[in-house]
Amino acid sequence: MSLMTLRDLTVLRGECPVVDHVSLRVERGECIGLIGPNGAGKTTLLRAALGLLPASGDSTLAAQPAPERARTAAWMPQAREIAWPVTVERLIALGRIPHLPRGARLRPQDRAATDAAIARMGLESYRSRIATHLSGGEQGRVLIARALAQETPLLIADEPIAGLDPAHQIATMQVFEDLAHEGCSVIVSLHDLGLAARHCTRLLMMERGRLVADGPPSEVLTPENVDRVFGISAFYETTAQGPVFQPMAVTR
Repeated sequence: MSLMTLRDLTVLRGECPVVDHVSLRVERGECIGLIGPNGAGKTTLLRAALGLLPASGDSTLAAQPAPERARTAAWMPQAREIAWPVTVERLIALGRIPHLPRGARLRPQDRAATDAAIARMGLESYRSRIATHLSGGEQGRVLIARALAQETPLLIADEPIAGLDPAHQIATMQVFEDLAHEGCSVIVSLHDLGLAARHCTRLLMMERGRLVADGPPSEVLTPENVDRVFGISAFYETTAQGPVFQPMAVTR
């Protein structure tokens, strides 16, 4: 079952296409890495797919009424500002709002979803701490947990591992991979091509607003694609421990 379909999705800035006729389908059970250099259009594509930016073409997500969309897709933007000094537990519980009747208090199933998200992100010891007092990386993990508490079949995250230390980058990507194994789907934009190769089942490579490659990491992270899009040479090998991708040198 398709969770999201884009058909010729296009976003213009003036007369310049920032996203240029992108078409794709997202099925259940996919961990999708959205990759490309700065300015390739990754954030704009995600926001337009969610209906957060004016766009031409079609997005099945953007076409949904807002309440239904919030129960279909959880969204974690790049911006990690937490405006109110609430506890970590309360902030994560905000992910349950799309499932609550208007004005209703948290139900047992909402508390269970919140607890599960806290455990999944390893935040048990942070539960009672004030979210605005945490470091940037810690706040990032809390906001990922809030998106997990939303319990949607699709999670869309824009550079969620930026600013995390290596251990938490790996742990977070493992969470996304596990979600795909459980039948959900994740679209995550990221710059670490090594983590993308290891944890994603599919990569979308963008260049200047266009989708230039779409497929398994071994088929997308070819020497030709990596050189043309990123201007680097790289080492890629499939090992018994999983794929290994290592940038080697700048080529231009």
